[in-house]
Amino acid sequence: MDSYQRLCELIDKYCEVDGAVRTAIDPVWMYRATNPTLKVPTIYKPCLCLIISGTKEVTLGQEVYRYEPGQLLAASVDLPLVGHVTNASEDAPYRSLSLDLDGQILSELVTNMDLDIGVDGDSTRGLFVEQTTQSLVDAVLRVVDLLDRPDEIPVMLPLLMREVHYRLLCTGQGVFIARLAMGGSNMQRISAVLRLMKDNFDKPLRVDELAQHANMSPSSFHHHFKQVTAMSPLQYQKRLRLTTARQIMLAEMKDAASAAYAVGYESTSQFSREYARMFGAPPMRDITAILGQPANTVSQGSIPGSRF
Repeated sequence: MDSYQRLCELIDKYCEVDGAVRTAIDPVWMYRATNPTLKVPTIYKPCLCLIISGTKEVTLGQEVYRYEPGQLLAASVDLPLVGHVTNASEDAPYRSLSLDLDGQILSELVTNMDLDIGVDGDSTRGLFVEQTTQSLVDAVLRVVDLLDRPDEIPVMLPLLMREVHYRLLCTGQGVFIARLAMGGSNMQRISAVLRLMKDNFDKPLRVDELAQHANMSPSSFHHHFKQVTAMSPLQYQKRLRLTTARQIMLAEMKDAASAAYAVGYESTSQFSREYARMFGAPPMRDITAILGQPANTVSQGSIPGSRF
């Protein structure tokens, strides 16, 4: 049986309704949609995404990434993105898989692989789309197939996930993932700062302190930060805050003021202005419009966000 056909069967079996499902295999998420979906902001962490059927569009800053079956999308760092399913129907659903990437596995593999990583000072975008390989798809299938053999998961999953990471590193742009695993590399330093910002997004941002944390000069830090994220540190923090606030309002049904203070805004009017600029409508009007959409258009599980 074709690998894509088998993955379609597994997604239909374990993700029966529209939306995202975290499977019994901890690093693996599934997503299914029977209609195109709204543009949904979310925060990706390092992951590998494969579309099995349908198409999707993801935006990083002002950059648009489109991908479809036969292509992969990989995020090497934490990134605030906006994504939406562009092609899906009842007869031909959108189906995708996401696998969390493990930094320790990547580091161990890079140490033992002969990869042309480039000079240590290189920084590259933390998101890319490229053609996948049959060996990578087959490796992903072997991981997902464990859902039908749950007793094998504890023993087989570590071995099979190691193969998935290896196959990803062997793809054309896998070197960009490898740079992240280089101890002391600029990519790794920026990644550490992004994790710090993600964990403390509600705190005041001091760029000079972030530069010190990365052991870079302020000008070098700005350069490498924008190379990786396609935005400035202030823009990155704003997207983190506004995306999280939207998730809070949708998931916890909090009002705009409560969400604004929860993510670090001191001024609700500033929050409303910046929210409307990013999402196209003031907070409560935006939330009301989303909740008023048919479930299969919003895609249950993709609110407050989905990276698939």
